[in-house]
Amino acid sequence: MLSRRSFLISAGTLPLTQLLSGCDNHSTALRVLLLQGSIPPQLLEAFRQQFAKDQSLSFKPIAQLKDLWKQLQSWQGRNRDTQGLKDWLSQLLFINNTSHKMSDLVTLGDAWLGKAIQDKLIQPLTLTEIASWKKLGSCWQALVKRDEAGNLDLQGQIWGAPYRWGTTLIAYDSDKFETLGWTPTNWGDLWREELRHRIAVVDQPREIIGLTLKKLGYSYNSPNLSQIPNLSSQLQALNQQVKYYSSQYYLQPLIIGDVWLSVGWSSDILPLIAKNRKIKAIIPQSGTSIWTDIWVQPRTKEDNVNLSTLTKQWIDFCWQESSVNQISLLTDGASPMIYTTPKISTKIQTNPLLFVDKNIMNNCDFIEPLSEQNKQEYEKFWQEMRQSQKGK
Repeated sequence: MLSRRSFLISAGTLPLTQLLSGCDNHSTALRVLLLQGSIPPQLLEAFRQQFAKDQSLSFKPIAQLKDLWKQLQSWQGRNRDTQGLKDWLSQLLFINNTSHKMSDLVTLGDAWLGKAIQDKLIQPLTLTEIASWKKLGSCWQALVKRDEAGNLDLQGQIWGAPYRWGTTLIAYDSDKFETLGWTPTNWGDLWREELRHRIAVVDQPREIIGLTLKKLGYSYNSPNLSQIPNLSSQLQALNQQVKYYSSQYYLQPLIIGDVWLSVGWSSDILPLIAKNRKIKAIIPQSGTSIWTDIWVQPRTKEDNVNLSTLTKQWIDFCWQESSVNQISLLTDGASPMIYTTPKISTKIQTNPLLFVDKNIMNNCDFIEPLSEQNKQEYEKFWQEMRQSQKGK
């Protein structure tokens, strides 16, 4: 279990076959670098059968989001300037094992969309002529509309196509909580005395400060933290509850019973609860943060190159009914179209961790870009919170 916010994710459980991975040559009609496990392999064959029977397609799975980011950088010649020699050599090895040709689309996490725009690694997408774009929920449309600096802008251009999303969850050991006589329902439960030193959380300031803000009735993206009453004291109190901070190993202590509750990403937690009867999970009633996997278009030498017909067909295909159901059932995430697609599987509709109650969904937040001043303030509060960890 590795940090989505740091471009890391556990390897996907559905290995892609080589069926659609065409040779890396000039005749390849569509090249896609995707996050492993984020698209069911069945969809790739279905797409080929429907749209590209006589064309060469290349869908290459990459296990970690950080390597997809490095590939975007490499196409713009950025890595030699920004990495040390060791990292650069590692990057060369990575590139040699993936496509030399620039892909038409690449998976990117929404938390890094703004940085990709700032660094001119990607270019806008022409999606308004795709009929399914209009069916995409307004919150996801707003997420990918940005200005040239990467900031949210409803009048800005479209920089990505969301195709999968998930949430930050509370996972807990139901056997342990049976002895307490209650189960967690909201963020405020993390401060209860019974859970002192019995919590593991991801080592991410935006997540931990964000859930504390939620507990106090604010947004994950609240600016001017110093003006929020009791925030500092609440963070200090939460720090006394937490036994482990780790974006890689926050679930292992829960599995072995070293902690009773963990906070982390649904893409990690959903596979666990499917295998482990005693581990349960909930979305806090006051809302949580949402992460999203997005198709982006690498920047070429010619700015604002229009998407090819086949590329548009692939994006649209990911938003069709069959794809919506399969992504939501087979990838430990959900399609952003589950609320607007008429025929959704009962297995999805009856799973509150995928088909989130609309009242809760209205309280959820994407983690948005912060101004430089607010970034520094978040870092200051985080460092002050963690300093007391040494005395625990």
